[in-house]
Amino acid sequence: MLRTAPGKTREEITRKALPCFLATLAMLLLILPVFAADKQKDEDTLRQANLVLQGLLDSKSISPTLLSKADCVLILPGVKKFGFGVGGSGGRGPLLCRSGQDFKGKWSAPAMYSVGGASVGLQVGGSSTDFVLLLMNSKVVNQVLNGKTKMGTDATAAAGPGATAASASDADILTYGRAKGVFAGVSLGGATVEPDNDANYRLYEKTLTATDIVRGSDVRPSGEGKSLVAVLNSKATKGSN
Repeated sequence: MLRTAPGKTREEITRKALPCFLATLAMLLLILPVFAADKQKDEDTLRQANLVLQGLLDSKSISPTLLSKADCVLILPGVKKFGFGVGGSGGRGPLLCRSGQDFKGKWSAPAMYSVGGASVGLQVGGSSTDFVLLLMNSKVVNQVLNGKTKMGTDATAAAGPGATAASASDADILTYGRAKGVFAGVSLGGATVEPDNDANYRLYEKTLTATDIVRGSDVRPSGEGKSLVAVLNSKATKGSN
């Protein structure tokens, strides 16, 4: 009995420590691609975001009227889900805003953002989910541009209504997710978004804040960024129905 007691203690410690180890490993697997990122991968993220955007516009999964009222759009293709007792998610994608003081002008160059946090919303299915977030007022735009924003705490977020909805929530951010090819309104409460300054430096080859990119007038988008801007300018004009 005395000989086996230490062994049992080690087994208990191992059993308790294993979930934490696996969760840490999962987080590292999400983080490592960011450290290994290069400009080509950034451009690919923009290309994937363009495909997500065109998919929702072509299918009218999001109300064109709502999209026309949004001040900014954040597109997050392929957000990864992990969870070993503690759920979470990680990914990145571009934020684009309308120009002008009243957010009624042409769409800006894209600023890269990262997202992480709760796995709420990833339950629409699959371990990889595309997200589209509509920022509906200048207050939340300023919040997101100024640094890390936790949805549900720093800004109200709600599942976006479908294309045929008569009215929308008055939340700051309306969120949509696509898993297995189907778009649906989802909640992202608890998730955080913040500027990906490293990716923005790689894309524009100089130090720029997210505000410089989406609210300035002299930043020109890169190759894949131009395509993304063109789609928004052609299909999501302020005031269109």
